[in-house]
Amino acid sequence: MKNMKRTVAIVCGGDSSEHDVSLRSAQGLYSFFDKERYNIFIVDVKGIDWHVNMDDGSTAKIDKNDFSFKLNDKTIWFDYAYITIHGTPGENGIMQGYFDLMRIPYSTSGVLVEALTFDKFVLNKFLSGYGVNTASSILVRRGEEDRLDEQQIENEIGMPCFVKPAADGSSFGVSKVKNVDQIAPALRLAFMESDEVMIESYMEGTEVTVGCYKTKEKSVVFPVTEVVTNNEFFDYDAKYNGQVEEITPARLSPELTTALQEETSRIYDILHCNGIIRIDYIITKDAEGKDKLMMLEINTTPGMTVTSFIPQQIRAAGLDIKDVLTDIVENQF
Repeated sequence: MKNMKRTVAIVCGGDSSEHDVSLRSAQGLYSFFDKERYNIFIVDVKGIDWHVNMDDGSTAKIDKNDFSFKLNDKTIWFDYAYITIHGTPGENGIMQGYFDLMRIPYSTSGVLVEALTFDKFVLNKFLSGYGVNTASSILVRRGEEDRLDEQQIENEIGMPCFVKPAADGSSFGVSKVKNVDQIAPALRLAFMESDEVMIESYMEGTEVTVGCYKTKEKSVVFPVTEVVTNNEFFDYDAKYNGQVEEITPARLSPELTTALQEETSRIYDILHCNGIIRIDYIITKDAEGKDKLMMLEINTTPGMTVTSFIPQQIRAAGLDIKDVLTDIVENQF
């Protein structure tokens, strides 16, 4: 019995615009996992259609009553779920609630933390109480657009600004707005992705991202990645279609690198996260010209393709991603 392998589900897909991106992350994770230690299956979730993608191209239906499936007339139960859904239901606490009911450990934070980090506006308000620097923002709910005073937005938030879905895991629906006339169409675009939209002040500076994970035995913060794009901002094309330069480790001073890594570790502990998270920042200047770290957002199911930020940072740290994933799984047992 001691040599029995754990059976791991890589749970991917989801119901957001990034369904196919999630499938690519699942393929990346499948290639990274230690197959000698684990039996690995990819579980594709979309709406109420949950199935296992088998190696031969066939599929097997998931029984949602116990998260099992049939393989050659044998019932397979999962010991662990590695969630790599970008957006709902894997990044907002819904899938986590299901696995809590099933008593199946999983790779992300719990229901409350996932729901909190998924809602950018609420997260910013929460973390600002702990001294985390975030941009000024206004929340707009669907149906309340007509109450907006565009001149007030320009006075409070300034121009240019960003209009983005407040509760969504994707890069869709984000607009950089340069004058008040562009606010209404930007809101319409964002409302296609979320019922709540955030109007956020523009922050000029260097964009960076830092990954982190912790177990009962260790705390690991990865090297910083600098994100350079000629696009208006780090949009979907920059993120997934190669219109970006990603520099790991970032071209920063040792002091600034340490400050970013320490802030990432601090936020991880404030939220009591689990598994790998990635925090995006903008490094701006304060009134005295000193560097100021501004948190943009937290990714609790970051991309895991070979070229994604986290695998890049793991390689730059001199670590083996197979060992990192083993750390994360075994920390739950």
